[in-house]
Amino acid sequence: MLFRRSALAAQVAWLTLVFAVPASAQLLNQDHPGEYSREDIATGNRVYGAQCIQCHGRDGDQISGVDLRRGLFRRAATDEDLARVITNGTPAGMPPFRLQPAELTGLVAFIRARFDTTATVRVGDAARGRAIFEGNGMCGTCHRVNGRGPRVAPDLSDIGVTRAPAALERSIRAPSTAMLPINRPVTIVMKDRTTIHGRRLNEDTFTVQVVDDREQLRSIAKRDIELLDVGTKSTMPGYADRLTADEIADTVAYLLTLRE
Repeated sequence: MLFRRSALAAQVAWLTLVFAVPASAQLLNQDHPGEYSREDIATGNRVYGAQCIQCHGRDGDQISGVDLRRGLFRRAATDEDLARVITNGTPAGMPPFRLQPAELTGLVAFIRARFDTTATVRVGDAARGRAIFEGNGMCGTCHRVNGRGPRVAPDLSDIGVTRAPAALERSIRAPSTAMLPINRPVTIVMKDRTTIHGRRLNEDTFTVQVVDDREQLRSIAKRDIELLDVGTKSTMPGYADRLTADEIADTVAYLLTLRE
């Protein structure tokens, strides 16, 4: 599978304002317009190590207000905008880089993949992805976004910052394979035989905090617990057979825009 670039995909930018460039500077590889292969990403990794790491650092977080690996940027832009900034530089001090077309394509792909050289994810159209999220995907029946929706599943308001595209795709296709330990479902049997079902939020030596199936936040003393069962299977259904590959790619694109 390929890493698809989209004007609305990850809402990513390099540093500051983007300036127009001549047609000769529009260097995104045209052998496969709209898509990035793993080879592109590997090329970008090499270019980043040779040209960018000195200022942006190994993890892309050495410039104030910018974290390339996490997708945190000062201004949103398309892939073409990224290519222009790389080619032209910025008034803030980033110098221009004269790269070969394959190098420029690779560098954009590497940034879009959040430095994941094993990425095989496609990122589609964010507007269509939002329609899927709110429509036939029924994601909003469990997940909360920007203050709207229930709390029975993890809040996704900043998921575009905390999770990379490949991880998001895995979460959609096979949720149990990408579930964070802190989000595991729990069944708690109290010493008075009361049973609580919910999602673990936090746990320390003396207490466990959960959101129960009634969306109530509860802090429970372990001394009052008879049985604490932490599940390893997500309560979220897998969408590998429920959505098409294009619909999954669009949903990933939408999730990448969530960075409250």
